Amino acid sequence: MECTRCGACCVAPDIAALDKPLGMRCPHLTADSLCSVYEHRPQVCRDYAPDEVCRLIEAPTLEERVQKYLDLFGLGAEAESARQQGCASMRRARGMS
Repeated sequence: MECTRCGACCVAPDIAALDKPLGMRCPHLTADSLCSVYEHRPQVCRDYAPDEVCRLIEAPTLEERVQKYLDLFGLGAEAESARQQGCASMRRARGMS
């Protein structure tokens, strides 16, 4: 399957190598859903390959795709908790500390 560059894989899952919590937008994801550190992205991002999950979460907006991903894996409550608590390292990465 070819990547559709929807950005869901940069928001929905947690990415330990980037200290990115579940359901939070990666600070390197640009407004046009591209990676701003693509040439220097961690190995986990390099190894990612689009699969059937990408088809299952297809939706018109990034927010809808992310919600479908979280629902698919039963992670909605955990992601909401992460969003409410915030993440100090993510705030620093976004320059909001």
